[in-house]
Amino acid sequence: MTPLEGLRIIDASTILAGPLCCQILGDFGADVIKIEHPVHGDSMRGHGGQKDGIPLWWKEISRNKRGLGLNLGTPKGADVFLKLAATADVVVENFRPGTLERWGIGPEQLHAINPGLVLVRLTGFGQTGPYSSRPGFGTLAEAMSGFAYLTGDPDGPPTLPAFGLADSICGIAASSAVMMALRHRDTNGGTGQVIDLNILEPIMTAVGPGPTVYEQTGVIEERHGNRSTNNAPRNTYRTRDGHWVAVSSSAQSIAERIMTLVGHPELLDEPWFSSGRGRAANADTIDGYVAAWIGERDRAEVLDEFDKVNAAVAPVYSAKDIVNDPHIRETQMLVDVDDAELGSVLQHNVMWRMSETPGQIRFTGRSVGADTDQILINELGYTADSLEALRREGVVA
Repeated sequence: MTPLEGLRIIDASTILAGPLCCQILGDFGADVIKIEHPVHGDSMRGHGGQKDGIPLWWKEISRNKRGLGLNLGTPKGADVFLKLAATADVVVENFRPGTLERWGIGPEQLHAINPGLVLVRLTGFGQTGPYSSRPGFGTLAEAMSGFAYLTGDPDGPPTLPAFGLADSICGIAASSAVMMALRHRDTNGGTGQVIDLNILEPIMTAVGPGPTVYEQTGVIEERHGNRSTNNAPRNTYRTRDGHWVAVSSSAQSIAERIMTLVGHPELLDEPWFSSGRGRAANADTIDGYVAAWIGERDRAEVLDEFDKVNAAVAPVYSAKDIVNDPHIRETQMLVDVDDAELGSVLQHNVMWRMSETPGQIRFTGRSVGADTDQILINELGYTADSLEALRREGVVA
């Protein structure tokens, strides 16, 4: 048994928060039905690297999801969607506010046919408020959350992440919200609800208490590059053989070990060294000593010497380094998954391990409409002729 076996999730979302939420739910046993436009497919298929025209990110983000090609913006497509929603526990969508209502498949219609349904609405800025109608993307949330303002060198521009950070945080948060809503439904009378989740709020929470600090003190935190205002040493350092390592000293004992290792135990006697803030105020001195010691050694020696004294260090990895790391492979953070097109594809494993009800990658992302016949004929009662008629009209694929 997987923990979510028996739940049905309709993934009517795209790039990236909603699909990741549904991937997580599918990894732990939910029956996820991925809806795509029957002609254009999901725009997620065009993101990330490809091999021989095969989208590689799609193989992971849409794993454990059955494929249904369906045009929701047509009356007949909306009718199919309502029939499907009547059998579901959760619907996840990320259209602009008002779109489902315009198509006649909004919360009112969905709860009329399925009072226990949980509807997750993922948008850039939420269903209400002055920004609700704006286009919403993770990049905008990364800018408005304070993340970009705090990221980068002090004399450089605000810096955006090179990946879908805000969307990913939102997707993980959404999977948690779904489980809370299902818990409520199953223990408090069987009623569903609407979850209004925007991309901005989760990453704004992750960035930290900057608004509280400003409201209470008037202080605005500024960019510090890779340094921290809370401790030192905390930075990236270049090794003699051209690699980079990251060092952290959030614990006082770690800071003491590092400075002893790099040959400057006299700093431990300085009054300012006894607190993280004090060390951060003297980061120029600390970084100078640490950078000099590391710069005189190859990466392997640096990692080995830090390990010997139980100090915190990690290599800065590229994707190649991640794939070849023995700990990552031995603990199966990455796993090889059978795929009909690629033979085998390396993917991130399910996001956490559960001793009694582990998750599982059952299959990789499928082609558009791969399971339309099975879903509509075997599960919703459509005949082969009625399905073929819908195909001719471009309603399904």
